Amino acid sequence: MELGIYSFGDLAADPHTGEVLGTRQRLANLVRHARTADEAGIEVFALGEHHRPDFGISAPEVVLAAVASVTERIRLSSAVTVLSTQDPVRVYQQYATLDQLSGGRAEIIAGRGAFTESFPLFGHDLGRYETLFDEKIRLLLQLAREERPVWSGTTRSPLNGEYVAPRALQDPLPVWIGVGGTPASSMRAGLLGAPLFLALFTGPGHARGLVDVYHRAAEQAGHPREALRVASGGHMFVGRRSQDAKDAFFPYYSRYFRFHPNMRDGMPRATYDAWLADGLVVGSPQEVADKILRHHEVLGSTRYVGQFDVGSMPDGMVRESLELFAAEVAPVVRRESRPALAAPVN
Repeated sequence: MELGIYSFGDLAADPHTGEVLGTRQRLANLVRHARTADEAGIEVFALGEHHRPDFGISAPEVVLAAVASVTERIRLSSAVTVLSTQDPVRVYQQYATLDQLSGGRAEIIAGRGAFTESFPLFGHDLGRYETLFDEKIRLLLQLAREERPVWSGTTRSPLNGEYVAPRALQDPLPVWIGVGGTPASSMRAGLLGAPLFLALFTGPGHARGLVDVYHRAAEQAGHPREALRVASGGHMFVGRRSQDAKDAFFPYYSRYFRFHPNMRDGMPRATYDAWLADGLVVGSPQEVADKILRHHEVLGSTRYVGQFDVGSMPDGMVRESLELFAAEVAPVVRRESRPALAAPVN
């Protein structure tokens, strides 16, 4: 099972000190953490796209290019690219360039995002939410396969065989579809034969049905099951001791949810405790490993990517959690998720 980390570069005030980390320092920390993850053997580093003052990353591909210059092996992905409000041709070119710079390590997770600020910012009609994503994901997948695509639709001008350059080093450039919880999105990923990334706040039980929808749709479209991939991810914090980790993480996690319309004063402790009981990936190394392995068992996932710096935690707290994830969680997950070898035939 592959393991990774992702960040949105959030810029919330520290609930204890009131300090707000500036964008420059936040990005510098992320590049440094990515290098640490690479050296520790973590497989994936991903960054999300937002267009809000409380997040520091609006151009993940630029930050990932900086990461590429200080890493050697770790795969570099968006999480997610808000494709509905971008031009798929430009997205492909940016990540193809990143792929060349990184020696074939780039990936895209395309999704619709949790926020809608990019629609007015880039002049898109929110009323066309579904059409924008559906047309653009189909085009992006075509661009990953074809140098001279022929395409027409309603969301951009036609393509009539123009050469799209540069080409990615990988052929094709990996494009995942990120899904937050809707069966229709899982069905789309299956029909298109694209790998599926599930963003989950709590345990995987609620998402089992989404994977079933994905597989049924892929089978209906004629995509072989062995060619499909499922990954999952969500909020994560690792501490040395279970209850200490949960208590330390809570103030940052509670404040992080102040954007939610039903949590303007932050997440209540009772809600947090309920989410923990339902599988929120927070706790001691063994507890976190067990929760990630539960994703593997329930969903058949082959990759888990945890949001490792939720709520603008102090850098030392983030660093210790990342080190525990790499040194104590990852070996357990890899060992326990490794396929059993068949017994030799005498």
